[in-house]
Amino acid sequence: MTPSFAFPCFLLIVALFQFTAFSSSSEQPAVVCHRDERLALKQFKESFIIDKHACAGSYPKVDSWGSEGVDCCSWDGVECDQMTGVVIGLDLSGACLYGSINSSSTLFRLLHLQKLNLAHNHFNHSAIPSALGNLSMLTYLNLSSSVLSGQIPSEISKLYRLSSLDLSSVDVSSPVPSVLANFSSLKTLYLDGCGLQGMFPLATFQLPRLETISLSDNSNLTGYLPEFNSSNQLKFLAIWHTGFSGELPASIGNLNSMEYLELGSCSFRGLVPSTLGNLPNLKFLDLSINFFRGSVPATLGNLTRLNYLDLQGNQYFTGFIPPELANLTKLTHLDLQQNKLQGSVPSSIRGLQKLEYFNCDYNRLGDILDVDTFLELKNLQNLFLSWNHFYLVSRNNSNSTGAQLVDIGLRDCHLREFPYFLRNQRRLQLLDLSSNNIEDQIPHWMSKVSVETLSFLDLSNNSLTGFDDFPVVLPWSKLQFLKLDSNSLQGSLPVPPLSTVFYTISNNSLSGEIPHQLRSASSLFVLDISQNNFSGNIPLCLSNSSKYLSVLKLRSNNLQGPIPSGWSSGNRLRMIDLGRNKLQGRIPKSLMECRMLEHLDLGNNRIRDAFPSWLGSLPELNILILSSNAFYGTIGDPTSSNLAVFPKLRVIDLSHNRFNGTLPSGYFEKWISMASLDGKNSQAAYMDEISDMLINALQVSRSYSYSMTITNKGTEMQYPKIIRTLAAIDFSCNSFEGEIPESIGNLKELQLLNFSNNNLVGGIPKAIANLNNLETLGLSRNELEGRIPLELSSQLNFLEVLNLSYNHLTGLIPQGQQFETFESSSFEGNPGLCGKPLLRECITNSGSLPTPSSEESGSLGGLDWKVILLGYGCGFLFGTLIGHVVIKKKPACFLNTVSKTPATRQRS
Repeated sequence: MTPSFAFPCFLLIVALFQFTAFSSSSEQPAVVCHRDERLALKQFKESFIIDKHACAGSYPKVDSWGSEGVDCCSWDGVECDQMTGVVIGLDLSGACLYGSINSSSTLFRLLHLQKLNLAHNHFNHSAIPSALGNLSMLTYLNLSSSVLSGQIPSEISKLYRLSSLDLSSVDVSSPVPSVLANFSSLKTLYLDGCGLQGMFPLATFQLPRLETISLSDNSNLTGYLPEFNSSNQLKFLAIWHTGFSGELPASIGNLNSMEYLELGSCSFRGLVPSTLGNLPNLKFLDLSINFFRGSVPATLGNLTRLNYLDLQGNQYFTGFIPPELANLTKLTHLDLQQNKLQGSVPSSIRGLQKLEYFNCDYNRLGDILDVDTFLELKNLQNLFLSWNHFYLVSRNNSNSTGAQLVDIGLRDCHLREFPYFLRNQRRLQLLDLSSNNIEDQIPHWMSKVSVETLSFLDLSNNSLTGFDDFPVVLPWSKLQFLKLDSNSLQGSLPVPPLSTVFYTISNNSLSGEIPHQLRSASSLFVLDISQNNFSGNIPLCLSNSSKYLSVLKLRSNNLQGPIPSGWSSGNRLRMIDLGRNKLQGRIPKSLMECRMLEHLDLGNNRIRDAFPSWLGSLPELNILILSSNAFYGTIGDPTSSNLAVFPKLRVIDLSHNRFNGTLPSGYFEKWISMASLDGKNSQAAYMDEISDMLINALQVSRSYSYSMTITNKGTEMQYPKIIRTLAAIDFSCNSFEGEIPESIGNLKELQLLNFSNNNLVGGIPKAIANLNNLETLGLSRNELEGRIPLELSSQLNFLEVLNLSYNHLTGLIPQGQQFETFESSSFEGNPGLCGKPLLRECITNSGSLPTPSSEESGSLGGLDWKVILLGYGCGFLFGTLIGHVVIKKKPACFLNTVSKTPATRQRS
């Protein structure tokens, strides 16, 4: 090798050496987790159960923790400082942790933690650990949806470096600590759904770096919005469903960075400041369900970046829809429902080409409106125009193309025919054309509209007469909710598709037998075919085919034969209403299989049977109506036999039968639901489960409720939803004898009590005065004697209807309180009674009383039988009639009863 060659080689070797040395020096030394922190993490893991059912779609991150030879800095969810190796971040969100956490946890030995995320675990209602204050380096803390509870500890004030705090869906149930207003580094604050109480610290809104504050769904949290200055950095403000109130300050227009403003479901009032139109970056604005008044500010048309605008539920909003809203060309959602807006929908609405959702239900909008205008909005999916004063028209243009809608609500829009544009709709899921003036048959082309997507169809309250060439089974394969009631439909019953869960076709003129094809409708929860002209027997399939059926209403038809005997075990029936038919025979014992049954109405049939005391073992039975049949015999006494006691019964109607024997005093002692209807027994509605199922299935707020007709305060009317606090007994028009037992006084929640038209003797028991919720009392047409207890006048403060006529009562009619509101018809037919309101004065100097006048003795006197029928003679509960009813027939039991409606008195 020559020297000339050796020197360059030497230089090359040196260069390679230097490069290698440089490369090695630039690499960071391997980071190793500190032994004490590794042990703390391992012990933290071992303090919990790994519950994979609570992972919320995630996975158990700590499963790999503790493997031999594996550095903890490489464990899932663990972040270490690259220079020192200390643990600075821990992300265990959705890590399937189950168990308690407290201040002794080894977690709080990780003193260098800067980020801690324990969201979406289950800490078994542990208190928020006060030892969080030890982690003074924290800048990020997320404990949301982690099943923690209790107050936010005061030690959190030590976390002065916090930039982000998320405690949403943690059960705090206490006021917001005022120390939050001292967190000068805070940028994001999430406290949604925490059960916060009291006044929110006003100064928190003024934190210099705060960009996001979300306090939604804290209904007991109060507060108001402060004055804002232009230096405020807020971008996101959500206080939906809180108790914030007051007026919106005009300075809200200074929030130049604001992008998301959600103020719905609060108690704000006053005018909406026009300065809201000064927020150039606003994309989301929700002012719904408040008490704003006046006009919708035209300046909202300046919010050209806005894509969501919700003004619904401000019933003091008046005036017109501002045409300036047409400037919001990026708007996708516009909700104006439940206000008092007037005028028409501006034609400029067609300029909102990105609009997907438009709702102006429940306003005072009017004028002739061409619904085809909305079809020009190519992106429109949801259109709701119901409950206004529109006269909708639709052009008959077979070439019309445009928006393919998903939901259409055109209820009460004065439609006279099916809108032509529906022919071209292929994606409909919801169609509501109810309460219009649509006549004739449902056209054949409707059978081809959205057959693979339609899930909700409401055509009720029209004048439809039938289906034009439809198949026996309706064609919409995914239909779940079908409402055809209150039309003029004729012919046989249309069979719903397999998918249907809710089917009502009541109040029509359908006839023939109930088709056995209903056997295939195995998904039904609700079936209501009442008030038609169906005949024949009730198909056995209705008692045993559907494992989901909860409501079965067949009332007011011409059904004959026996009640089906094949009620299957494990069924979910809660309501069976077979009233007002021509059913015969006995009540089948298989009804015992309906263990969830709450409401049973067999009234107004031809059933001949003894009292079905065995129904008393049904644990949920609330309402039992057996009126106007041919039941006979005694009721029995559960205290002297092994009869079941109807543990939840609160309404029973046995009127117009042939029962005899004494009143069932033992039952009066056992019917605890009539004795105490406190919060534990009181529920708002019968069909919560069905309502929830329907809402989940259809994503619409539709529900079905039980109903019952009850004669209340002299007028028959239907209660569309029976609240669980109603308690009533009607044993009128039978042959009960003996005395009224004192045990009736146990049923302190009774509002309606009728023993009229029986053979009861003895005096009116003072115990009735214990029924201080009583509104109606009927004891007429018996053999009662003695004085009217003074306690009735002094203690029955809510009594509005009283009928004691045609007995053998004597003495002075008590005065005062409600008794001064009753008319003479409440007391006539008792020759020994005297005093107001009768014309007969009491004679105090002798034991004799004046002879009754001719119009007070004998039978009906001069009273009109129509007036009598409005009163409480026989039958408080009829369970058959819809709406307000004038009875045209003269039942003998009624004609033997006198009652008159008094002036009503409202509860104070």
